[in-house]
Amino acid sequence: MLYKLNLEHILFLDIETVPQKQQFSELDETSQALWELKSQYQRKEEFTAEEFYERAGIWAEFGKIVCISVGYFNMKGEQRTFRVTSFHGDEVHILKQFKQLLKDHFGQAKHILCAHNGKEFDFPYIARRMVINEINLPYKLDLFGKKPWEVPHLDTMELWKFGDYKHYTSLKLLAHVLGIPSPKEDMDGSMVKDVYYEENDLDRIITYCELDVVTTAQVFLRMRNEDLLKDEEIKKV
Repeated sequence: MLYKLNLEHILFLDIETVPQKQQFSELDETSQALWELKSQYQRKEEFTAEEFYERAGIWAEFGKIVCISVGYFNMKGEQRTFRVTSFHGDEVHILKQFKQLLKDHFGQAKHILCAHNGKEFDFPYIARRMVINEINLPYKLDLFGKKPWEVPHLDTMELWKFGDYKHYTSLKLLAHVLGIPSPKEDMDGSMVKDVYYEENDLDRIITYCELDVVTTAQVFLRMRNEDLLKDEEIKKV
C-alpha cells in the first residue's frame, strides 16, 4: 500500500514542546497538585514532582507547542523537491496557522499526515492543545466516529513495528539502521526546554524541528525503497 500513495498527498510534520511555565514554582497550587498526581506513576520515588517538572512538556495538559515544522513533496516531471516550513511564536498563532495550512492545502480525503511516533504524540498533542486554546479541530485531527482505516494518519514508527505492539524505535536509531545520513544536530529533545527558556534561541529549535521532518520523510522514502533526498532537493520556504 505504501507504494500506491502519492508523495504529494502527504504532509510530514514534527512538533517541539516545552512546559507551560519555566519553573514548577510558577504554577498555581491546583496545577502543582495535579502535576504531582499526573506524574506520580512515571517518577515513582526517584524524583519529586518539582524535579520531574523538567519533563512536563511531554504532556499536553502541562506543556505547550513552540514550533510545528512541516514538509511536503513537489513533483514536476522527474524533478523532485521537498519543501520545509515552520510555524512558531505564540502557541495560538502556531495552531491557527497550522490549521489554515490543513484547510487550504491538505484538507481533502486524499491527504495524509505523517510523523514519527505521531499517533502517540504529535497528532493527539496538537488536537489537545487546540481544544485547550478553544480552536475547533480541523477534519484531519477530528477522529471521533472514524473507523481505524479512515484515520488519515501515517506513523513511521508504527510502520517499522510491523505489527509488534511493544517495539519503540527512535527516529535517530531508525535513520541510522536504514543508512540515512545523520544531520549535524547540535541538540536533542531533552534540551528544548532550556534552549527555549534559558537561551531564548527559538531559531535553534526550529532548525532541530525541521531536521526531524526531513529525516521522517527520508525514512518514509526508504520504507518504499526509493532514492533518498539530496541536499539540493530540500528547500526551506
